[in-house]
Amino acid sequence: MKFSGVMIGSDNPDRLGAFYTKVLGEPGWHDGTWYGWADGANLMLGAYSGVHGSNASPQRIILTLDAENVEKSFKEITALGAGIVAELYRPEGAPGKSMARHGDRPRR
Repeated sequence: MKFSGVMIGSDNPDRLGAFYTKVLGEPGWHDGTWYGWADGANLMLGAYSGVHGSNASPQRIILTLDAENVEKSFKEITALGAGIVAELYRPEGAPGKSMARHGDRPRR
C-alpha cells in the first residue's frame, strides 16, 4: 500500500476550489462541486453532505506543499487570504528546512 492523496469534504467547495486554484493552478479535473489536482499525490475537495459549518479542529487536516522558496511562497499564499497559524520557522532536527503554517482562520 502507498499514500496517494487527501480528500476534503466541504459545505462550500467552490470557495475552497477557488483558493486552491490560486495556489496550485487550474485543477486537473473539475466535476460539478468536486475539484482535483494530481502531482505525485492527489488533492480532491468537494461537497459532502456530512460536513456543515467551520471545522472546530482545523489543525486535524494539514496539507504539505513543497516550495523552492518557502519565504516567497508563504508571502504569496498569505496574500491570497490564508490565515497564518505559524510564521516561518526552522524545525529542530531538520537542517536547511523551513516551515510555515496557514489556516482557514487567522490565529496570530
